[in-house]
Amino acid sequence: MIDPASLVHGLIGGLMIGVAAAAMLLGAGRIAGVSGLAARAAGISDAGAPRLIAAAFVIGLPLGAWLVSAVLGRIETRFPSSILTLAVGGFIVGIGTRLGSGCTSGHGVCGVSRLSPRSLAATAIFMAAGITTVTAMRWLGVSW
Repeated sequence: MIDPASLVHGLIGGLMIGVAAAAMLLGAGRIAGVSGLAARAAGISDAGAPRLIAAAFVIGLPLGAWLVSAVLGRIETRFPSSILTLAVGGFIVGIGTRLGSGCTSGHGVCGVSRLSPRSLAATAIFMAAGITTVTAMRWLGVSW
């Protein structure tokens, strides 16, 4: 049975992501693609939003999560995998975002909402790959 509070939290989270993406597009004239914003904030890329705006957005992501956790009274830090596994996974995801010309937020949230053909294709492919990976891991009995 699905907990109704979880549904409400998911709805609120989705609305917050949509509002943040819309604010970024309307306020800065840029889509909220997190991989591009992170590259810009780190000084790796010269393209995209001004560096200060990119840095503020990237810093706001964990701060926003912390704020919601604090308001709900459930601040919890845990790492289900080793830091090395997380770092390697993050590196691989970074390569994928460069090869795919964007990340899930850029394609899945911003691109799909604008009916971008490239984003629709990218989102369909990464969703299919994710579903296939989870299904294969469950079938093989592999867990985190």
